Amino acid sequence: MVCARIHKRMATPTNKPATNLVQDTIQALDKLNGLHPGFRPAHAKGVMLSGTFTPSPDASLLTRAPHAQRASTPVTARFSDFAGFPAVADNDGNLASPRGFAVRFHLAEHVHTDIIGHSADGFPTRTAEEFVEFLRAAAASGPGAVKPSPIEVFLGAHPKALAFVQLPKPIPSSFARESFFSVTAYKFINRDGAEQWGRYRIVPAAGNEYLDRAAAGAKGPDFLFEELAERIAKGPVKMNVVVQLAGKGDTVDDATAQWPEDRPRINFGSIALTARISDDNVEARRMIFDPIPRVDGIDPSADPLLEPRAAVYLASGRRRRAASE
Repeated sequence: MVCARIHKRMATPTNKPATNLVQDTIQALDKLNGLHPGFRPAHAKGVMLSGTFTPSPDASLLTRAPHAQRASTPVTARFSDFAGFPAVADNDGNLASPRGFAVRFHLAEHVHTDIIGHSADGFPTRTAEEFVEFLRAAAASGPGAVKPSPIEVFLGAHPKALAFVQLPKPIPSSFARESFFSVTAYKFINRDGAEQWGRYRIVPAAGNEYLDRAAAGAKGPDFLFEELAERIAKGPVKMNVVVQLAGKGDTVDDATAQWPEDRPRINFGSIALTARISDDNVEARRMIFDPIPRVDGIDPSADPLLEPRAAVYLASGRRRRAASE
């Protein structure tokens, strides 16, 4: 689901979402998850880590963006469960997934660009307005709801949302064994001006590993966070950044339209996370990730979700900051 304070704010879409749409989205999330001051309305339970990004040789051929040209760039990353309340159990098969991963590339003081992904390849709706409908329908569909429930009606009228809900969402053995997908596509522009559309994927260097129902059920409610703490104490947590390239005719402005798996992928680089950031770290707690790149060499698409997502992240981040002051 953030405003990067980057000088000149390059390549930013101009269609600003209506204030009421931003408020409607946050209110719908609050209705679904409850209000938890100081926490994000979605992906409330998370952990921040610091580390380094090292680009691959192919990254500099794909984009002229600074972090693709340098030998390395410091990063801050966040793993999270999905739900908007901080007490969600890591092994909750419905509320903890899709899990989230966000990473900030620190390019200079107050200059950065981010990647935001979740562990499902896709998104339930094309527009923010539809997403608000989806959230409201889910919130109104508790155990006592009359059948067909509002969410059943919504999914019946929105086949792509139904397909997203029905995607397998297995529970990983570790955050470091899960893959994450960016929701939208971006235009990558290299030093020669060549352009290529692509979508990020964050894949674990250790490979994917998932638990069956019995193994997941035997775990404690915070097992992913505990396992990550143990893992990083032994050595870096390594994640690889991959870009899936669009083919001719692929839709680049619709988060519900996925590209065929045979599309080429390039290795963009690797992230080595080396330390956990304390929950008491003020700057980390105040961080607002941004789905819009705002950096020369990577442009946003016309995806109608982008501006509303950025505005919602910013508004919810400001609310979170105010609650913690």
